[in-house]
Amino acid sequence: MKHMASDHLLQEFPPVSTELWEEVIRRDLKGADYAGKLIWQTPEGLAVKPYYRAEDIAGLEYPDAAPGAFPYARSDRITGDWRIREEIDAADPEEANRAAHSAVLAGAGEIAFRNANLENASDLGMLLANLDEIPVHFENAGEPQLRILIAWLNGRQRLSPVSTGWNPLTNLDFAAEVIAAAPATLVPFTIHGEEFEEWGAMAVEEVGFTLAAAIEYTAGMQERKADADRAAASISFSFSMGANFFFQIAKLRAFRMMWAQAVESFGGTRESAKAHIHARTSRWNETIYDPHVNILRGTTEAMAAVFGGADSITVAPFDECYKAPDEASRRLARNTQIILKQEAMLSRVADPGAGSYCLEVITDFIAREGWKIMQGIEAAGGYQKAVKKGLISQALEKSLAAREEAVTYRRRIFTGTSQHANISEKALNRIDFSRISVGRRGTRMYEQLRLRTERHAAQGGKNPHVLLAEIGDAKMRSARSNFAANFFACAGFDLAAKRFSSADRIAASEADLIVLCSSDAEYLALAIEVTTKLKALGRKTPVIVAGYPDSAEQLKAAGVADFVHRRSNPMEVLAKWQQLLGIKD
Repeated sequence: MKHMASDHLLQEFPPVSTELWEEVIRRDLKGADYAGKLIWQTPEGLAVKPYYRAEDIAGLEYPDAAPGAFPYARSDRITGDWRIREEIDAADPEEANRAAHSAVLAGAGEIAFRNANLENASDLGMLLANLDEIPVHFENAGEPQLRILIAWLNGRQRLSPVSTGWNPLTNLDFAAEVIAAAPATLVPFTIHGEEFEEWGAMAVEEVGFTLAAAIEYTAGMQERKADADRAAASISFSFSMGANFFFQIAKLRAFRMMWAQAVESFGGTRESAKAHIHARTSRWNETIYDPHVNILRGTTEAMAAVFGGADSITVAPFDECYKAPDEASRRLARNTQIILKQEAMLSRVADPGAGSYCLEVITDFIAREGWKIMQGIEAAGGYQKAVKKGLISQALEKSLAAREEAVTYRRRIFTGTSQHANISEKALNRIDFSRISVGRRGTRMYEQLRLRTERHAAQGGKNPHVLLAEIGDAKMRSARSNFAANFFACAGFDLAAKRFSSADRIAASEADLIVLCSSDAEYLALAIEVTTKLKALGRKTPVIVAGYPDSAEQLKAAGVADFVHRRSNPMEVLAKWQQLLGIKD
């Protein structure tokens, strides 16, 4: 045994060539299509391979750079820690100050005032009382608030930075005035990359558009004789973290690298080329049905922000999309980050994704393709001209249409809404309709469909009862019953799956809609028998087939009313059956 250990376990594994790996994979596929089975064709245009090796990153320039080293792909700091940003909605300065103190005591490390009413220095003093050691952000500050901030900060020694969400492209002349007058503790401007994500942008577009906007700002400051380092230090970036975990990590890494190179090209120092990034969990991914799943989504999105090296992170309360968050949901959101910091200990490591060949390839791809997008915008005359020409909106509309199509056909899954819905859940009485209509969310189309069913039932109407009739081939009947259950649950219909031994029993069952769940080979004879028995019983119950067999035309002739299958458009099919079963708008 000792000899075996020394011969095998303690020696290096012999090298295995890529050619040999590929040979084994193709043998295991047994003739199946390699690309179709193992290559992930992403919406961004990158074909992600099933595995990566050192040779895949051999040509990249930055993988050996340490955290904190230019061009900052691995983070612009040497620690993995980040600040937990808490959003405060209160408008009254005194009330907002109290809420901020409570949040800090509960674990927040940064405060974002979203609606604080600042009319003078007295309001600001009241708002920031005893918060000198806490970074503070004013999300919706305008020019008047910026003037108040500058005057107030110039007369004080503040220990922690203050920032605002004001977009400098709104008024470049005023932005230059702010840079000249503001103290170093004020980071007055933000470029809002999250707006691109929430309006449909893919990761490549998001970083490309954000960089183009930042370059427009920097060039504008240079034209107005502002120092390059001062201009770069006066801006921060905000991004929304979506569901595509590895691409979300990579986009922050890629953006830092792109911004660093852009600042250096303007003559800025490498120190000023560090991008200050805030990340917030995605509004687009929030759902009003099965809302506690939003907690899980927020956790993975926050982890992506951590791994991507964000400087501060906000996890949205799980219920913000359908009502004003309460203290319990805010606490859950805050504690999500505290657990990631203190229990999962994610703050102990800078760039935990380092060394992942796949992640490095994705980072490089997003950086290169994002840079091309920025160059295209520059060639069109710059960011603001591209906006006026509609180039940005056209690109976003195209990407959003592709994203919404993926949601419609359930290629992009929303657990609890478009897949695995809880049919007993009701949302009508707990939602604020003024909130669910704000912004864009991926599930709104499904939610509207289901709310229509809820309203119908609440007004005294009958919720359609769908019978999933399982019969015949054991494997196919179960698979198709599960598919049909997920399909019809999206509309909030009552469902019952039941196994049958004969068509007679199916036809005799009480239901508003019968879905036959069997194998392709059995459908034609089964459908003919069921529809014949229904006619004999004087019933007009519609019959649907789960699947789309070759005998579809014969099935239609036999009286089958519809088919549900993977190529079906759930929105069209379910809306049609709502109408046919008496559910009106």
